[in-house]
Amino acid sequence: MHTGRSGVEITPREGLLAWCRPGFEGELAAELGRDAAREGRIGHVRARRGDGLALFLLDPSSCPPGSADRPWTRPIFARGIRRLRTELRALDPTDRLSPVLEALETLRPPHGWSGLVVEHPDSDAGKPLAPLARGFGRVVEAALARRGWLQRDGVQAAPVLHLALLATDHLLLAESCAGEPPWPGGIPRLRLLREAPSRSALKLEEALLVLLRPEERQGWLQPGMQAADLGAAPGGWSWVLARHHLDVTAVDNGPMAASALATGLIRHLRADGFTFRPQRPLDWMVCDMVEQPARVAARIATWLREGWCRQTIFNLKLPMKKRLEEVDRCLGILQDRSGRALDLRARQLYHDREEITVFARPSAS
Repeated sequence: MHTGRSGVEITPREGLLAWCRPGFEGELAAELGRDAAREGRIGHVRARRGDGLALFLLDPSSCPPGSADRPWTRPIFARGIRRLRTELRALDPTDRLSPVLEALETLRPPHGWSGLVVEHPDSDAGKPLAPLARGFGRVVEAALARRGWLQRDGVQAAPVLHLALLATDHLLLAESCAGEPPWPGGIPRLRLLREAPSRSALKLEEALLVLLRPEERQGWLQPGMQAADLGAAPGGWSWVLARHHLDVTAVDNGPMAASALATGLIRHLRADGFTFRPQRPLDWMVCDMVEQPARVAARIATWLREGWCRQTIFNLKLPMKKRLEEVDRCLGILQDRSGRALDLRARQLYHDREEITVFARPSAS
């Protein structure tokens, strides 16, 4: 740490900033620590319940040259991962800009940054910072543009600069990690359309953005593909698939919303999602049933083992305690009982609550 020209505490940092849903800092911290040990990274986690984030502060000697900009972990309970660079404390509210620019002088990449994102925690303490984040972001962006620190020539390798406001006098400087969307706080801005049968539609919309790469969305969501939605009522997930022009069998003993059936691509089958099996292999199966997570994982494993679907997205509802342990157990059930190597991707999305969303597909290897 050193005191900057303006008297602000400027501390160089190396490590990760990870955003999460408030209340899940413990699970995120455990993942960061576990993954660091597996990768041979030396450091420690800093997290406090309710803050909506966790930091892994890395010993620079454990960071191989050239690897700092690549995330060595993608925790399930992280909404977004950033490369942490600098911490600033004791900011003067009358001049926050000068110490930020002073710190950025030593961080500036050869081609500058490709963009600027100012973010704050999605917590009770962090949400009131939103107006300051918007206003300060405009000031910083203008200052970076004047100095030529924001590149305008389309250099794809240039990282996005992230300013994370933790308090009015405390912020972090970070940069984007490869493969991570630069959404503020890891939160995509999705709009719920009036005709959506339920808010759960946003969970599947977000899952398709977060868990699939662009080329996968293009190749695996083609008009005329066949899908099943287990526990579909009132039809939010079926409606999303229909918007991608898939033909959907919505399996549920409950009623479907009229707006879902109005798509003309959804067939409602009154049946139990745990006993239904398709007559022929499907392209997709999705599932958002309120049920014990281990039971859901076992049923998904059966679908994959029997080849009833090519890929699946589903939710696992978590208990109030030992949530990370339950996630590990369920993913283990899925892997073991499917009888094949799987491409597994799991995240706690912004639109999730006490749950995680999982994508699974037999691995190409």
